[in-house]
Amino acid sequence: MSGSSDSVKSVTCTIKPPVNLQIGDTKTDAPRSGVSVVDISLPFGKTVNIEDISFKNYYTAFVTVRLLRRNKALEGPAKWCTALRDLALMDNPHTEGGSQDYYTIRRTQMQVEPDHVVSVRLILRQPSSAWLTFNLEEITIHPHVEPDPKREVSDWLSDLTLIDQHLDLEGLPDPQTVSSSIQQMWALTEVMQTNQTTASIGRFDVDGCYDVNLLSLT
Repeated sequence: MSGSSDSVKSVTCTIKPPVNLQIGDTKTDAPRSGVSVVDISLPFGKTVNIEDISFKNYYTAFVTVRLLRRNKALEGPAKWCTALRDLALMDNPHTEGGSQDYYTIRRTQMQVEPDHVVSVRLILRQPSSAWLTFNLEEITIHPHVEPDPKREVSDWLSDLTLIDQHLDLEGLPDPQTVSSSIQQMWALTEVMQTNQTTASIGRFDVDGCYDVNLLSLT
């Protein structure tokens, strides 16, 4: 869960201070519930498609992510839904393991698509009485960015054609002329091979007789 979308600019948002939930009459009793809520307001009048939510833990044992979303048509009132429930941030609520680690909750971990989001609510739980306070720090939200569509093979071929058209052919023979010459040479070779005789020609033989002038007198 560590890491973040460093190459993408984070969403500008307002993070409200955590509100601790109390049990009973808050005026007379102050029992510790071990639950607090952090509300995150996104830019007013805009919706956000969330890629991830990153933060540094401070003794929170579990976190639940709730989203206030609008429908795809952006019509009607926004509705709350639970995107992730009770994600464990500490190895054991009573020990230090994971208490101050960095975490990133990605959209692929969420049970719903975090799109058209108006507001985010983080519900923090710490059942252990060993820690007086717990919270999440350095909270950032990164928007989801659609990847560029893959280029088709035809697009690459078009580029190659354009490059070929711009090649400097000055000083080179005409390709059509070279091709015609090669074809003529090939045809001539075929004719010569077809007409080649297999008869043996004697060195001094002329019409079956010897020419006296060709014989060497010694």
